[in-house]
Amino acid sequence: MIPLTGAVKIYYCRTPINLHRSFDGLPGAVEEYLKQDPKSGHLFVFFNRTCRMVKILYWEGDGYAIWSKRLVQGMFNVPRSAEGKILLE
Repeated sequence: MIPLTGAVKIYYCRTPINLHRSFDGLPGAVEEYLKQDPKSGHLFVFFNRTCRMVKILYWEGDGYAIWSKRLVQGMFNVPRSAEGKILLE
């Protein structure tokens, strides 16, 4: 289950990411694109180039967890950001 408490922030990367990355690659993308600590307990959201797939990375205290979804029809409506990242509060 994705932990959603008042202290958890949701960051999402507007830069399209190759979502073949997983437990080894996504933490590096958090540091590179979002300039955050992947073990902070916050949620990090990544979309692929076509906006048909999303992965959410988060730290559960003893390891990373990833939630993913791939749309068969349509695409995710992803807000734009000049900085390449957005913090949802």
